Amino acid sequence: MSNNDVHMRRTILKFIVFLIFGVIACRIGYIQLIDTKYKSMAAGNVLRYEVQYAPRGEVVDRNGEFLVQSMECYDLMVIYREMDKAGFDTMRLCNMLNLKKERLVQKLKDARVNPRAPTLVTNFVTKEAKLRFDEFNFKGFHTVQRNARQYPRKIGGNLLGNLGEVTENDIKRGEGEYKRGDYIGKSGMERAYESYLRGVDGVKILERDRHGAIKGSYMDGVFDTLPIPGKRITSTIDARLQAFAEELMEGKMGAVVAIEPSTGEILVMASSPTFDPDDMVGSQRGNNYMKMINDPKTPMFNRAVQARYPPGSTFKLVQGLVGLQEGVLTPANAYPCHNGYSYGSKRMGCHPHASPLDLRNAVAQSCNAYFCYVFRNIIENRKFEDVKEGLDVWVEYVKSFGFGRKLDSDFLDEATGYVPTSERYNRVYRGSWNGHTVISLSIGQGELGCTPLQMANLAAIVANRGFYYIPHIVKAIEGQDSLDRRFYEKQYTKVDAKHFIPIIEGMWKGANVPGAGTSYRAYLPGWDVCGKTGTAQNPIGRDHSTFLSFAPKDNPKIAISVYVEHGGFGASAALPIASLLEEMYLTDTITRPQLVEQVKNLYYPLPRRYQDNANKK
Repeated sequence: MSNNDVHMRRTILKFIVFLIFGVIACRIGYIQLIDTKYKSMAAGNVLRYEVQYAPRGEVVDRNGEFLVQSMECYDLMVIYREMDKAGFDTMRLCNMLNLKKERLVQKLKDARVNPRAPTLVTNFVTKEAKLRFDEFNFKGFHTVQRNARQYPRKIGGNLLGNLGEVTENDIKRGEGEYKRGDYIGKSGMERAYESYLRGVDGVKILERDRHGAIKGSYMDGVFDTLPIPGKRITSTIDARLQAFAEELMEGKMGAVVAIEPSTGEILVMASSPTFDPDDMVGSQRGNNYMKMINDPKTPMFNRAVQARYPPGSTFKLVQGLVGLQEGVLTPANAYPCHNGYSYGSKRMGCHPHASPLDLRNAVAQSCNAYFCYVFRNIIENRKFEDVKEGLDVWVEYVKSFGFGRKLDSDFLDEATGYVPTSERYNRVYRGSWNGHTVISLSIGQGELGCTPLQMANLAAIVANRGFYYIPHIVKAIEGQDSLDRRFYEKQYTKVDAKHFIPIIEGMWKGANVPGAGTSYRAYLPGWDVCGKTGTAQNPIGRDHSTFLSFAPKDNPKIAISVYVEHGGFGASAALPIASLLEEMYLTDTITRPQLVEQVKNLYYPLPRRYQDNANKK
C-alpha cells in the first residue's frame, strides 16, 4: 500500500470522526438552546404549576345591593405518580369530603392515564372541609382555591343565569381562553356578560424536593402571575321590586317585565315558575339541573324573553295607532258593538258596554268590535292593490313597534315572537283570503306571538309617545364609561307622536274613571296610571290574563307588562300584580296588603296535558 493510500484513508477517517462529533454537538446544542421538551420534563419533576383562578365579577342591583357574590371554595386535585398507594386510606378521604367511593375510584383510574398531571377529583369543597383535609398528609392530593357563586337575595334565577363546566365546543370557540375544568356562563347575565365577568387566571409555581414534597414558591414567586378579577357589573334591576314580583307570581305560570321608559333599563324581569339560583351551585348542581329539566312547569325556561304568547287586547293599542297614522281613523270615529262583531256566519264576541264608542272609549272599554272595523279599514284601504299588500304594510308598522323580531337587547336568549305576513296566508289559503279570514289579528289573536319583553316595550313606546330605547339589563360595567352605543339611541316607530295622545287618554280613562273602562282596579291616587287589560284566548285550558301599563301619564317612570297563563280576565290576575308593583316602585310602600294576600292566593292549575306529561315522567 502506497503512502498516498494511507494518507487518503486517514483523511477520510478523520472526516467521519469530525462529522460524528459535529452531529452530536449540534444535537446537544439544539436540545439545550432550542428544544424545550427535556427542560420541561426536568422542570416537571421539580416544579408544580397551580392555577390561581380569578374571582368572577360580582353583580349588584341599580341601588348597589348584591345580587351575585363570590364565595371561597376549593377543587381537590390528585397527581397519581405522587400518591402513596400502599398507605392511602380511601374511606377516610371519602368520609372527610362527603365523597362517594365509586367516584374516587373512577377519578384515580382517570389520573393513571397521565400520572404526572393534576386530575380533578371533586370540586366545590368547602373551606371547613379543606381545613380538615389539611390535617392529614394525603400524598399526591392537593387543593386549589376557586370562587363559586352565591346569591344573597335568592332571586332572578333565569335573569342572572348560571355557570357550568366548559365543553369541548366552548374550548374551541374560546380560542385558547379556556381549558378543561374552567367554568363559563351558560345562561342569563352570566352568559351575556361572560367576557367581563370571568377575569384572567394567574399561576403559582411551587418547587418540590427529590421526594416530591413542596419546598415553597419557586424563585420566591418571581415567575408567578396574579389573577385579574372579573369586572363588577351594576344591573338595571331593582332587587326589592324583583323579589316582590317573584313573590306575587309564585304558584303561577307567566312573566313580569318592567322598564324605565326614559332609558330602556329593565327594572324587573321575573319568569314564573323560577328556581333558587343557589341550586345551580355546588356538588348537587347536576341533580338539581335534571330535576328542573324534567319538571313539566319548565322553571329553567325564561318566559320573560323566550315565551311566545298571543298579546290579546293589549294589542288593540297598536291597531288604533296604525289606523290613525294611515288616515283611516280619527279619535272621533265611532263604531257600534252589539256584544260583538259579526262577519258572515261567524261572530266575535265582546263584553257588554255602551255603543257606539269613539276611540278613547273603545280603548278604555277594550271593545273587540271597534278594532275589528279599524283593522279591516287598514288592510282593505283602496290605496292598496289588494288586501295582501294592505296586510304587508300593516306588518311593517307592527314590526316598527318591536314585534316579530328581536329587540336587540343584551339578553342573548331573546326570542323573536311572530307576526304573520301575506306569504303565510297565501300558502295556507292558496291565495284565497280576505280581511275576515285574518280578523282575529285585530284583537291580538290568531297567529300573533309576542314575548313579555316585547309587550313591556310596547308600554314604554306608548309612554314615550312613539319611541323606545332598546331594553337592557346592565346599567354600568366597572372600568367603562358607557355601555354599547345602541342602548342610548332612540328607536322610532312609524307612527307620529301626535297620534299617541288619544290612545293614552283612553288608557288613562280606563284606569282612573270609575265605570269608564276595564282597568279601574289599577287606580293609584295621584299617579295618573294608564293601563290596558287583555284576555288572550287559549285553545288549551283557561284564557291567559295580561295587563299593560305605565305611570304616571306625563314623565312616566315605569312601564310594565304582566302575563299570567290560564289567569282568565286581564283585570282578575295580571292587573293587580302590575298595580302592586307600580305602587311599590312609585311610592316605596304598599297600602293594600289585602290585595297582596288575594294575589298570593290565586291559583291556576296546569291544563291536563301538563299533568299527563308529568305523570309519564
